[in-house]
Amino acid sequence: MVNPPAKIAVENLRVSYGHREVLHGLSFTVAPNEIFAIIGPAQSGKTTLLRCLNRTLEFTPHARLSGIVRVDGEALAHVADVHALRRKVGMVAPLPVGLPMTIYDNVAFAPRCAGVRDRAELDARVERCLRQAALWDEVKDRLHTLGTRLSGGQQQRLTIARALSHDPEILCLDEFSIAIDPVTTMRIEEVLRELRRRMTIVLVTNLVQQARRLADRTMFLWNGELVELDRTEVIFGDQPRDRRTYEYTRGFFG
Repeated sequence: MVNPPAKIAVENLRVSYGHREVLHGLSFTVAPNEIFAIIGPAQSGKTTLLRCLNRTLEFTPHARLSGIVRVDGEALAHVADVHALRRKVGMVAPLPVGLPMTIYDNVAFAPRCAGVRDRAELDARVERCLRQAALWDEVKDRLHTLGTRLSGGQQQRLTIARALSHDPEILCLDEFSIAIDPVTTMRIEEVLRELRRRMTIVLVTNLVQQARRLADRTMFLWNGELVELDRTEVIFGDQPRDRRTYEYTRGFFG
C-alpha cells in the first residue's frame, strides 16, 4: 500500500532568536487527517515550531529560520500569498484573543474578509463553527453581545470557532485547554476527533494524557531537540526508544 503524500514535511528545521538556537535541526512529516501531538517541558520550542507552520514566526524580531517547511509539497518560504497560507493553516493560541466585536462578528470576520456577504451563508457558518467549538448552546441567544464579555473558557472556545471559520486544512492548537474546565476540554476533544475527517490537526499540549487520548502519533521535544517520534501507544508504552521519553510521560520531570 502506498502512503499518501505528507501534508506537512519539515527538513532540518533550525530556529534562532538572536544568537540562541531554540530548534536544533528537526525533521519529520505529518500525514493528512492525522492528529499529531507535540509534547515536552517548557522552553522546548513547541510554540516556536507551530509558528513555523504558517509563517507567524516572521512577526518576531531577530528570529531566524533555516531548513525547509513544506505544506502539500510547497516550501513555505516560496509562498507569495501569506494571508492565504494562514487561512489554510489555522492557529489557536494558548490564551484567548477576542476581537472587540460581537460574538457573531468574531466568527464572521474571516469569511467576510474572504468575500462572503450572503447573510444566510454567514449565519450557517457562524452556527457551525460555534457548535464545533462546543459554544453554540451557551451563546445562541446572545450572539450580538460583545465577545469580550464571555468567560475566559468561553473566549477560548470563541477563538477556536474563529479559527474554524475560514475552513482551514490544518488546525494548529497551542495549549487550547489551558483556560477551559475539564468537562469542556473533553467536549472539544470529541470535536477534534470529528474534525480530523476533513483536516489535519497539530496539537501542542503540556497535558500528556491529552496527547495519549487524542493523537495518532506523538513527538517529544526537549530543549529544542527531537527526542522521539512514534505512534502514541509506543511513546506512552513501557519501552519507548529513549529513556527521557519514559521519564517525561511518567511525570518524573517537566
